Amino acid sequence: MTAKRTFTHRIVVLDTETTGLSPQDGHRIIEIGCVELVKRRLTGKTFHVYINPDRTIDDGAIAVHGITNEALQDKPRFAEVAEDFLTFVQGAELVIHNAPFDVGFINHELNLLKEKRGTITDYCKVFDTLAYARKLHPGQRNSLDALCKRYGIDNSHRDLHGALLDSEILADVFLLMTGGQESLLDGHLETSQNDMPATAVVTLRADRPALKVISCNAEEQDAHQQRLAAIEKAGGGCVWLR
Repeated sequence: MTAKRTFTHRIVVLDTETTGLSPQDGHRIIEIGCVELVKRRLTGKTFHVYINPDRTIDDGAIAVHGITNEALQDKPRFAEVAEDFLTFVQGAELVIHNAPFDVGFINHELNLLKEKRGTITDYCKVFDTLAYARKLHPGQRNSLDALCKRYGIDNSHRDLHGALLDSEILADVFLLMTGGQESLLDGHLETSQNDMPATAVVTLRADRPALKVISCNAEEQDAHQQRLAAIEKAGGGCVWLR
């Protein structure tokens, strides 16, 4: 069984849409969508931009993402958004489904800049959820749609591909697929638990206010059980079901 990785640092989940299938054929990026996670929690920070590729979009690509040539006429070129994009992903680990595809296009765009900026791995690490899913679920379909079904993620609103929407969906898949949950005390202690000795005792103040108990309703309980079942099905076991 594939060992679970622990992700506690800054993550940027990324997706792109393009004019076609290969940068070697002159195809370009037309949309970039990113969402940020810190300590496995969505921060609400995103990077999203449409890009004028200075070329026509293949009909087959339009059928996938629905972005037309006319819609991109007034959008910026990649060179105009490159600095903001690199600043957003700098130092993070990029989580991408089928990373070689997106990385190939990003590196192609970087190479076309007048001022050479190297490759995307000069700025951040890359984690391929497709390669990871194939190790977790060998011999099974591991497309983003298939993973949504496997992990119980609702993607019924995904009629067409879109970089920001797909990155948001992939973030949900990534969190379930890599398993685990950060400590509920994270962010509520003056000292990080990672910095504490194993024997450290956390003492709560005697004058702390009484905890307010809010019981879940039947619908919330059912949703909770469904999420636990999805984690169990993902492999590696779910400790909350023990």
